[in-house]
Amino acid sequence: MTDLTALPSWRFCVAPMMDWTDRHCRVFHRLLTRRARLYSEMVAADAVAFGPRERLIGFDAREHPLALQLGGAEPRRLAEAARIGAEFGYDEINLNCGCPSDRVRAGRFGACLMREPALVGECVAAMAAAVEIPVTVKCRLGVDEQAPREALFALVQAVQAAGAAGVVVHARKAWLEGLSARDNRAVPPLDYPLVYAVKTAHPDLAVVVNGGVDDLAAVRGHLRWVDGAMVGRAAYHNPEMLLGVDPEIFGQPAPFADAFEAVEAYLPYVARELARGARLHALTRHMLGLFAGRPGARRFRQTLATLAVRPGAGLEALREAVAQVARAPLAEAV
Repeated sequence: MTDLTALPSWRFCVAPMMDWTDRHCRVFHRLLTRRARLYSEMVAADAVAFGPRERLIGFDAREHPLALQLGGAEPRRLAEAARIGAEFGYDEINLNCGCPSDRVRAGRFGACLMREPALVGECVAAMAAAVEIPVTVKCRLGVDEQAPREALFALVQAVQAAGAAGVVVHARKAWLEGLSARDNRAVPPLDYPLVYAVKTAHPDLAVVVNGGVDDLAAVRGHLRWVDGAMVGRAAYHNPEMLLGVDPEIFGQPAPFADAFEAVEAYLPYVARELARGARLHALTRHMLGLFAGRPGARRFRQTLATLAVRPGAGLEALREAVAQVARAPLAEAV
């Protein structure tokens, strides 16, 4: 079993986010950080087994290190999907035991699996037996009326015994009754010390904390206690923060001096995908949070949102949007 505690990329992870962290988003994020670990959107194991695999789980080679997140609760099917993911070249297979949406509850997977640690262990064991890459689990502290410490420790114990190399813990309970999926991301209180306690109790298990981690200062604070931190919406809505990940978290130079250079580096990929039939909006919708704090940032968003959706929109639309932004250093612009 791979020792994920020794893998530097686990120090900073970009969370799997449905409808957001698609392959275009991940390529753009990879331009901003060479070292962070990226995650796919959650894909149902049945879809991987029977659906259009290239469309669902295909990725660009530059995205590594990259994990495939699966949803499901049937060990044999998850093992098949994990094997397919490994054959595609993913670096890690992650099982979703934390999503509280109605869609996943209907399929008996996601956060509701917090109630069935033995089943999750069976799933992990089947997946770990099917692949040579690390198998991990993303979970919550518990669901509904469960006692968080009891629920979390039962799940962690089960998955480590089954061969999981690591766990990503969203440091909130999920309320499947009474809260929407959106409210579940903010309303239940955070309990970081409980996640830290998991690491203390399981020193050989890689532990990553997730939930409410909004900046790199918070990441550095968590790294005193656990192996890594996972950032979600903060990274998506302000992608320029990712330019600080390599120097501040990994002690390596940033890939580019600023977001302007990163956009220039993204243009060849955009041109290639447009030639393959992609629409510009699909390639640029993940960039709208760029240039926050600079004069012209709002015009950038408005221009890109308006032009990119037009039929036949090309690179000139992206260049026109970027031209709205002042190029002074960010500290001066603010």
